[in-house]
Amino acid sequence: MARKKHTAELIIKNLREAEIHLSKGDTIGQVARKLGITEQTYYRWRKQYGGMQVEQARRLKELEQENSRLKKLVADLSLDNSILKEVSKGNF
Repeated sequence: MARKKHTAELIIKNLREAEIHLSKGDTIGQVARKLGITEQTYYRWRKQYGGMQVEQARRLKELEQENSRLKKLVADLSLDNSILKEVSKGNF
């Protein structure tokens, strides 16, 4: 899996810079080239991080990590619960 080059803070900074260039009359293609990304990446970033502040992006990242950790805990507990049910039935 490829390593991400851009952090949320850098993405937000690049989106703000892109807004400045767009207001000056540059096209999306020109702005994307200046930022060193594809147009598709620009649109994906704008969809995910558009209008977001740096602190909000940090909080989003923390919440995503916590959510991932909690999902793993629920999966482990569900597996343990199903194993205990099987053992209590006596069906080995």
